[in-house]
Amino acid sequence: MLLRHTSTEVADRKGLTINPAKTCQPIGAMYASLGIHGCLPHSHGSQGCCSYHRSTLTRHYKEPVMAGTSSFTEGSSVFGGQANLLSALETMFHVYDPDIIAVHSTCLSETIGDDLAQISKKAFDDGKIPEGKRVVYASTPSYVGSHVTGFSNMCKAIANQFCVASEEKTNQVNILPGWVEPADMREIKRIMREMRVPMVMFPDTSGVLDTPMTGTHEMYPKGGTTIEELESTGSSFQTFALGKFGSEDAARELQKVAGVPFELLDLPIGIKATDRFLMKVSELTGHPVPDSLTDERGRVVDLIADMQQYFSGKKVALFGDPDQLLPLTEFLLDMDMKPVHIVSGTPGKYFSKKMGKILDEEIPTANYKNGPRADMFLMHQWIKNEPVDLIIGNTYGKYIARDENIPHLRMGFPILDRVGHQYFPTVGYTGAIRIAESILNMLMDKQDRESPEERFELVM
Repeated sequence: MLLRHTSTEVADRKGLTINPAKTCQPIGAMYASLGIHGCLPHSHGSQGCCSYHRSTLTRHYKEPVMAGTSSFTEGSSVFGGQANLLSALETMFHVYDPDIIAVHSTCLSETIGDDLAQISKKAFDDGKIPEGKRVVYASTPSYVGSHVTGFSNMCKAIANQFCVASEEKTNQVNILPGWVEPADMREIKRIMREMRVPMVMFPDTSGVLDTPMTGTHEMYPKGGTTIEELESTGSSFQTFALGKFGSEDAARELQKVAGVPFELLDLPIGIKATDRFLMKVSELTGHPVPDSLTDERGRVVDLIADMQQYFSGKKVALFGDPDQLLPLTEFLLDMDMKPVHIVSGTPGKYFSKKMGKILDEEIPTANYKNGPRADMFLMHQWIKNEPVDLIIGNTYGKYIARDENIPHLRMGFPILDRVGHQYFPTVGYTGAIRIAESILNMLMDKQDRESPEERFELVM
């Protein structure tokens, strides 16, 4: 394959990104919108943009993803897309009857300067929005940030436009889960039930993008956060924002609109991050961590202790979303593995600062970078200079894995060539067991596959 010709000499590139380790904002906004019950996402731009985002989400989740588009033509691109959006809102409410339409912008509509707030207000004033229906909108220009940025922007818009401020707080917390799989959102809800903590989570794609087969297509599955739950977030006494890049902006918006304080935590991936999450929830709610969760933690530790000789010293290359990479790197170190190459296409100084704190003491020679030019080409160059035993990242890592004969664990977005990620969590102690077991199986499979006959053992 052509990637075999990747050069080993790492050059300082100023304006060229090769195989970016990210995708664009609107796809993140679309995913966040799908986590609201009865919501139809709408892409304000060209039909091609919407088709790409829908198809990628459909391929990742193996579920039909519905969305509308303003279908810009040359005329819309020159004179603006207001007429297209007004017509689209009226048609979608009439034909598809959603409770909410979530509008996000694209490169094209941002470049020509369409004002989504003004257009949405005009739609209400002109009577194009039926009584009881809602429109939420977010600015998501594709030429800055990443899909995580778009997810964050839509979550912030939802917090701003749905939260109802209340001076009287109820015995309820808000959970902002960040961009994780439906299975992860389901697992976080299970953990909160185990701790008996009343909560509202948004967005919540469990029951939306992992729906059971019933033989009948449902335009709006039963999952997702309801309007009533979104409005009640202003009555909660605390918000837990999981992941700075995906959740902090929405948490700050809830604090601004309704005075709900927030605690910013890592995604609970691995042992230490899950420990911090559970202890902080227990501290701020007064609900103790139950024995059932303590037992789950013990099983993770037992698995790692039993098989530690296979994890120890193995070098790992990781790429993907920063909110996942930070706690995952910490977890790999807990298993005595060596994360030596890490890239994320999502920009933000917090990532390098936090990653430095995690790595600099234990692996001072590790390579890590995020933002522009933190791409798959750079990752491959690093691997050619210092080979690794495992690659962790989305489907796009398979080309490097094949060329270099390295096991590849699929994690992150998008995963187009495997299944299970939408059904099995990677958060919490249960998720930690799955991550450790998946890594272990890949390493042992390669050992079996490549060992000479005289060293091929039944029991490894």
